[in-house]
Amino acid sequence: MSRRFPVLRYRDVVKVAKKLGFYFCRQAKGSHEIWRRDEDGRQTTIPKSRKIIKRRTVKAILEDFQITIDKVRKLLKK
Repeated sequence: MSRRFPVLRYRDVVKVAKKLGFYFCRQAKGSHEIWRRDEDGRQTTIPKSRKIIKRRTVKAILEDFQITIDKVRKLLKK
């Protein structure tokens, strides 16, 4: 397993968000979307792109989700 932080695509991040109970809330400026979870009021911004999302951006999104990359890997395998 690679020690580098993995890269993810928009569809992978959205898949994880939905499994964690987040939903699309609204369109933000440009090609960004606001995703929200009502049970704890947590929200994050996800850039909508066909390309790979930058590692630092993915890391920030996962911090908003409050999950580790290992949990993301498990969610994506299901």
